Amino acid sequence: MSDQFDFIGATDKPALLAFSTPEWLDGVKTALQELGYKIHTAATHSDFLVRFSQVRYQVVIVEERFAANTLEENLTLRALQDMTMGQRRHATIILFGESFQTFTPMQAFQQSVHAVINSSELFLVKQLIEKAVADNAMFLQSYLEVQARILSSGNRQ
Repeated sequence: MSDQFDFIGATDKPALLAFSTPEWLDGVKTALQELGYKIHTAATHSDFLVRFSQVRYQVVIVEERFAANTLEENLTLRALQDMTMGQRRHATIILFGESFQTFTPMQAFQQSVHAVINSSELFLVKQLIEKAVADNAMFLQSYLEVQARILSSGNRQ
């Protein structure tokens, strides 16, 4: 069945991939399938925007040169960077490519993503995705706890 008509259920773990390099796409797709994710792929930037707006993806992985010749031309990455946190907080966003040193926090911060993965580590991508998702969940848990404390202390005044 084409993922164009693939329904997402309450227990599904949806993931969205935006890759131009077929070998990288295949490797990441296999890793996500082994982790139990239901995978959708975007063929173009506009396809990515439509899909992202329709499903609350848990994992989003974008190739640095998806539908572009350079990182700077990557409209999909730019769109993610320009989204408000409310629009993208539900997803762990990973940037994949040759320009990055895997799990370098400053590079991830500069690109407004949760993690960066170097393409030379494709053989470890399953474990790297697991780590990025776990790290993001741990951060989000702490964030939500602090937010709840702030809101509850504000209600007492």
